[in-house]
Amino acid sequence: MALEHAILPAAAPIPRQAVLRTRTDSQGKTVTNTVLLSLPEEEFRILRPCLESVEMPQYHLLYDQSSRIEHAYFVNDGMVSLVILSSDGRSIEVGITGREGVVGIPPIFGFYDAPNRAIVQLPGSGSRVSWRALAELFAGCPTLRLLMERYVFTQQLQIAQTAVCNRLHDMERRLARWLLMCQDTVDSGLLLLTHDFIAQMLGTGRPTVTITAGLLARAGLIENSRGKIKILNRKRLEDAACECYAAIQSFRGALAFA
Repeated sequence: MALEHAILPAAAPIPRQAVLRTRTDSQGKTVTNTVLLSLPEEEFRILRPCLESVEMPQYHLLYDQSSRIEHAYFVNDGMVSLVILSSDGRSIEVGITGREGVVGIPPIFGFYDAPNRAIVQLPGSGSRVSWRALAELFAGCPTLRLLMERYVFTQQLQIAQTAVCNRLHDMERRLARWLLMCQDTVDSGLLLLTHDFIAQMLGTGRPTVTITAGLLARAGLIENSRGKIKILNRKRLEDAACECYAAIQSFRGALAFA
């Protein structure tokens, strides 16, 4: 059940050739985040002195639910999960972000208390900038603000579609959809993930994940071993996934700079 008639905010398109630029942050480390590579040169020059390199080890918390968001994180590689926690300690993933996006955006709309937890699911790196600095830079960086707002819009569509998926679809199709999204985000078919962590992300129990992953493995779609999952047959895994995968990918692909 895909969300229909999504309309992105009207604005001039960002040239696709912009993403081919080679750029570095304030510490001279290469930037591969699509938002940063899509900025006009004059805006990136304004932003660059504020960009701080950060390593993102697996399971590292960028911020916790209800904590104050101090930084925006532009992911270069790896994957970050946005997770909602319940009062009884259970959790479920509502969205993911990779090099196409930004983590920690609510302050752009004046909300500094985090509505969710942001946890590094697959290790990588990124560049961060304090919100105090960003607030002062936006006047001279209108494209940056526009791209961040557009990313928020597509992220909300992803969250809504994920809610539909969690409510209506069985675990086998949900797991297939989720593994495909992970592969798309990190551009790798080898995912270093435990069944315990996958269970937390999908809001289910570890035994359910183990059984479901076993079904996909016996069908030849994945290789399932301790602490890692390898995608063996991408096409058949797409066939096993629910329609939510294609819907979410269309939302992410609708970004003007994608």
